[in-house]
Amino acid sequence: MTFKSEVTQGTRFEFGKNWSQFLRLLNEDRVKLAEESLLRLLEVDTLENKTFLDIGSGSGLYSLAARRLGAKVHSFDYDPQSVSCTSELKKRYFADDDDWNVESGDILNKEYLKKLGRFDIVYSWGVLHHTGDMWNAINNSSQCVKNGGQFYLSIYNDQGGKSKRILIIKKLYNAFPNGLKWIIWMPMLVKLWWRNTVRDLIQEGKLFSTWRNYAQVEARGMSAFTDVIDWVGGLPFEVAKPEEIFDFFVQRGFKLKKLKTCGGGIGCNEFVFKKSTE
Repeated sequence: MTFKSEVTQGTRFEFGKNWSQFLRLLNEDRVKLAEESLLRLLEVDTLENKTFLDIGSGSGLYSLAARRLGAKVHSFDYDPQSVSCTSELKKRYFADDDDWNVESGDILNKEYLKKLGRFDIVYSWGVLHHTGDMWNAINNSSQCVKNGGQFYLSIYNDQGGKSKRILIIKKLYNAFPNGLKWIIWMPMLVKLWWRNTVRDLIQEGKLFSTWRNYAQVEARGMSAFTDVIDWVGGLPFEVAKPEEIFDFFVQRGFKLKKLKTCGGGIGCNEFVFKKSTE
């Protein structure tokens, strides 16, 4: 089944279309936040002389950040519009640069991955649970890491029955015609944001302060609305418990360097693993 047919059937969300809207908001401050986020997560001062694989590059923001930090970058995505977004960022900032390659690719295609080789840093934020075959995608991604290299990924938290209800919401969103999708995302936006909005008003006396400063609050340079639509529409959709991810990687010769959970709620758990040098 092709990407286009999956979208037509309502089984896949067009992340790239959403990211194209985000590029309009991208500025120098957001890029620097992304750079700082990478350095902090990987606990390094630079990415000079490192190779960086961005699996599911989306907007291309983190590929750009890695390249600006000195890494040799390879970006790929399954969504054609995401590839276009990443290509657009490369054109804006690193046109004709041989140390940043952007292309269409599928993490579930082992023949494609063999051609890529292995990398010092493999990065995949909020991607592998949208492939339709999450554990296979995670396993394939782990094989792209060099011995002694690092793998940073984030995976949706398994909330049991709540995750199953979230899946229903996502299916409804993708089944609705474009002109009526607001019927799904509007109440979910309220549900996801009303606590922050009330807190901003009570504690700071500033309505929507967190929303307006979302890029700084999340420290990833992202857009609040883009993330909401990603969350509401994101299909395919799978989840995992933190201990399941931990066990999976330990069994494959990785050590956990850093873990940031979403506190058992909605969102992603973030991991940084280091592969054994043996």
